[in-house]
Amino acid sequence: MQVKNEFAKGKGAWCGLNRLELKEDQADVVVFGIPYDGGVSYRGGAAEAPQMLRANTLHSTPCTERLEWFDTLQVVDGGDFEGSDREAIFAEVQSYVAELVRKGVRFTMVGGDHSVTIPVERGINDAVNDEFGIIHIDAHMDLCEALEGDPLSHGSTERRALELEHVKSLENLYFIGIRSIEPDEFELYKEGNVQVKTAYDCYREGIEAVAADCIEKMKKFKQVYLTFDIDALDPAYAAGTGTPQFGGLTSRMALTLLEKLFRSLPIIGFDVVEIAPALDPSLAAMFAGRKLITEGWGYWAAELGKLERK
Repeated sequence: MQVKNEFAKGKGAWCGLNRLELKEDQADVVVFGIPYDGGVSYRGGAAEAPQMLRANTLHSTPCTERLEWFDTLQVVDGGDFEGSDREAIFAEVQSYVAELVRKGVRFTMVGGDHSVTIPVERGINDAVNDEFGIIHIDAHMDLCEALEGDPLSHGSTERRALELEHVKSLENLYFIGIRSIEPDEFELYKEGNVQVKTAYDCYREGIEAVAADCIEKMKKFKQVYLTFDIDALDPAYAAGTGTPQFGGLTSRMALTLLEKLFRSLPIIGFDVVEIAPALDPSLAAMFAGRKLITEGWGYWAAELGKLERK
């Protein structure tokens, strides 16, 4: 069920950009949450992220790290897709996203565990006529056929994407920040067809070189979706997540990576998932997610001519 809480219905949400008078198809950006973490195989808590993020955008301003201003960007909060019936939630999200993409509306989804990206990618698939690309920034590739018997687990996100009509092969996927692998994923990896840059690669080659390679591989697609699992970051920067992995991306790597990708690729939507506020009282992961979202919106604002510079 799609519902709007007090923050989603407040003008102060999302750095004061929430436009209550507009409908989704009138917005520059639609943001919505999927507070579901029933697909986890380890620690939960990511269902709390959409509410926590909204509440903390009341204390932030619409500016980029370069002190560029985008207060004219029109954001509509579509609310949260809630409920205990995963099948019903996923079906509703799939339909909602398909409608946004058909209308050419950019969108941002806040999870939830990484399983909630599955209906989003299905929705994109329903709406497009050509192949689309997926950039998966994460500590894990999420290419498992199933985790603990669950084919819709947070570790199966991109395996399910490979079943989509407009995701023809592993060439549609590009993985960044990976530093852990499951047995069935390793079998795919050994075949040599997975486009992946590990966190080690990001350190040794440099994040700009990694971004350049990703852009080269993804530029053939007219539409690209970016999914950012907060555990791509080293736990020093984002401890509040269900399955942290030591040795991840730094905050500067992440921001530079987003800069290169957003400026060079046709990103139609992105998500930030796996933020689990209760696992870190400092809320570092939540603040990291908030920054990733506002920086992404800043790049979209620039495309729309709504970014004010000094």
